[in-house]
Amino acid sequence: MGDRRVTTIERHVGLADVGPDARARLDALARIVQDVSDFDAASAPIEGMGVWILRRLEIEISATPRFRADVTATTWCSGVGARWAERATQLYVGDRLCAEATSIWVHTDPERGVPTPLPPNFDAVWGATAEGRKVSARLRHPRPPADAPRRPWPLRATDLDVVGHVNNAAYWAAVEDELARRGRPRVRHAEIEFRTGLDLADAVDVAVTGTEDGFAAWLCVDGDVRASVLVGCEACRTN
Repeated sequence: MGDRRVTTIERHVGLADVGPDARARLDALARIVQDVSDFDAASAPIEGMGVWILRRLEIEISATPRFRADVTATTWCSGVGARWAERATQLYVGDRLCAEATSIWVHTDPERGVPTPLPPNFDAVWGATAEGRKVSARLRHPRPPADAPRRPWPLRATDLDVVGHVNNAAYWAAVEDELARRGRPRVRHAEIEFRTGLDLADAVDVAVTGTEDGFAAWLCVDGDVRASVLVGCEACRTN
């Protein structure tokens, strides 16, 4: 095993990252988690690495960063599977831990787009922090109830990323829309699972149903679930 690889970046919460309540939106937090993960992968001394596709992201938020806050994001590998790896990420504002994220990233072949084994020297770079811990990439969210209310969710060109698919962080915009409908309650917990990606031409519907502590949402195309979200929040009310 090599040295314990831990990667850190700094981000500023700006005007485009917050809503009327001055709190950083979920898509802004997801971008920070995504950026520090990408920086770690892109700067790693490793050859023959494929493309990492986000499978699952779970965020626990103890204190939402606010407008003009400077966020320190730190990430490390916290577990491995045959064709995927888990990341732990912490977001700090000053000395205060604001959010902790756990994500599963699947290693894919850049030409075929299918899961492929981890690079041969993966353990030499990231193994020290993973400590041999095995993790699963199995999805856990249920399918939407047949009677769940649905509404269209139009995609925009600005939702696309460098590979031409809807970026991981853009999915959270639909969640933020639902939060606004519910009076913008403070989010304590949020998790998203990705099944297959979205393309700009897709006609997307969002199905939503209430839960004990918040709501669940599914982004669907012709009845096919592309992503699902569970949100737990304070004083979450229905429309």
